[in-house]
Amino acid sequence: MKLTSVLAIAAIGLFSAFKPALKTESFTVDTKNSSIKWLGEKVTGKHFGTINLSSGSLNFNGNKLAGGSFTADMNSIVATDVQGETAQKLEGHLKADDFFGTAKYPTSTFKITKVAPAGANQVNITGDLTIKGITKALTFPATVKRQNNAVVAVAKGVKVDRTKYDIRYNSKSFFESIGDKAIYDDFTLDFNLVAKK
Repeated sequence: MKLTSVLAIAAIGLFSAFKPALKTESFTVDTKNSSIKWLGEKVTGKHFGTINLSSGSLNFNGNKLAGGSFTADMNSIVATDVQGETAQKLEGHLKADDFFGTAKYPTSTFKITKVAPAGANQVNITGDLTIKGITKALTFPATVKRQNNAVVAVAKGVKVDRTKYDIRYNSKSFFESIGDKAIYDDFTLDFNLVAKK
């Protein structure tokens, strides 16, 4: 009798250990209501603007972000701190081979490879960022909130070292004597992704 009870308890324990896995759900990034803001700084000042998203998705297990990716349209890069001919000149230079070479590399991508919880609605995201055909790992904190069939993911102040992607124009790391014409190696991105089922 005791043996039967022990076996029954063991069986219950075994089955409870194998809880059904949560179904992975995919949310499509709403490119019109999502945004990427950029900031580039130099010795004598800074410029900032936006880049449009062309596609993306975020994957969830329950309320937990499990993966995803998104693509940025590099030809959509705009400077919003200047206007007119100055803006056109700056945007043209950013699209040229000195910077993002958008004729050859029209898109940049980010693919999530790891998500680590960091508190209520807070995570540390690691992924592969590809710019100009070069892929490097990048980790940054983010706030991710799911509410029924909608998700908002926000990451601010994400620093990217442009020299890792062969963008060396006026970098003091490569041109030591450049003086006050130097542009800092790091540029900063703010992501605001809205995704829906």
